[in-house]
Amino acid sequence: MIKTGLLSVIVPAYNEAASIEQSLKVVFAVKPLKEVIVVNDASTDKTKEILERIQEEVANNKPAMLKELRIVHKPHNEGKGAAIRTAVPLVTGDIVLIQDADLELDPNEYPKLLEPFEKLGASVVFGSRFRREGIMRVHNTIHFLGNKVLTWFSNLFTGFYITDMETCYKVFKREVIQSFPLKSNRFGIEPELTARVAKAVRKQRLEFYEVPISYRPRTYAEGKKIGIMDGLTALFSIVYFNWFE
Repeated sequence: MIKTGLLSVIVPAYNEAASIEQSLKVVFAVKPLKEVIVVNDASTDKTKEILERIQEEVANNKPAMLKELRIVHKPHNEGKGAAIRTAVPLVTGDIVLIQDADLELDPNEYPKLLEPFEKLGASVVFGSRFRREGIMRVHNTIHFLGNKVLTWFSNLFTGFYITDMETCYKVFKREVIQSFPLKSNRFGIEPELTARVAKAVRKQRLEFYEVPISYRPRTYAEGKKIGIMDGLTALFSIVYFNWFE
């Protein structure tokens, strides 16, 4: 288990009424001790009301592995990247992990993601859905190929080989992510973070690792939001943040 102290978990949330409560229950329960910062990106469903109820319940009966829950309600919808940018200055933990508000990725794998920080001196760890390990739900072909193409294109520009650029599970030492002048509002945040990590690895010789993770992709009927335009935005972001930033 990680010995560097508090874990900060950033949870961007937009119209996640169907999954946010169960997701947070799992996040609260797993080790290590953590602070959780949820950024409600001006949801139009019942996400805000559910979060307010959860906040009240936590105030009355705080889970053992939760040090603090902070919830930020944004007045206008700006996207996942903007939600992350809102949360990053607020984190106080030694390690910062990004967690989507659904359960496509399993918080029970936090110890696996944190292990390189303790044992290998990591500064950044990405969870990879494509370094296969154990049982995995079958992927939609278009989404799988889209991720592969974007990752390959990103690798071409960064000069580093990873297998899953679009992964949600990106984990950082706090001082690393807080040093990034993040700009993306929406799903361009994934290639932007990857480009900034690559530059930091070159300049500061940071230790950067990938860890296999499980993945249960949800369908659009279940609330999946990423689409073709997000893929095109990602391509633009790869070029911009690697060559013109």
